Formats: sequence, structure tokens, C-alpha cells
Amino acid sequence: MGALSVLLIAAGAILTFAVNRDAAEGVNLDTLGIILMVVGAIGLIASVIRGSMLGFSSTRSRRVSPDGRSVVERDRVSGY
Repeated sequence: MGALSVLLIAAGAILTFAVNRDAAEGVNLDTLGIILMVVGAIGLIASVIRGSMLGFSSTRSRRVSPDGRSVVERDRVSGY
């Protein structure tokens, strides 16, 4: 979701700042670009909040056998 949000922000910025305003009749490209940038920013913020609340955690466990010869380490990384 984060990559799509960045893509929406970039497309909105291109429509707002780089495209000739006379290129499309009946469509206000500035307004369309601003809408895309706002939707992209909301999506980016939502994906950051979702990632920090629901996932992106890591757990490391280490177990030593009773005789002390072997050690088992396991890393677990969970996404969302």
C-alpha cells in the first residue's frame, strides 16, 4: 500500500506542476492532481500507522541444551 501511495503522490504532483493546463478541456488538472496527492498522503500515513500498530515486530529466542553443547537461535520477523 505504501508504494501505491507514493505513486499516487508522484502522479498528482506531475498533473499539478508539470502538465500544461490547456492540454485537457473540461478537466481541471490542478484539482485532479491535488486530489491524487491528498489520497496518496492519506494512504501513506495509513500504511505507516498500520505497520507500526499491527506488525513489523521481531522476536529472537535462544535455547541452550541441558548439557550446554548446542545452542538454537531463532529470529522471527512478522509483517502485517
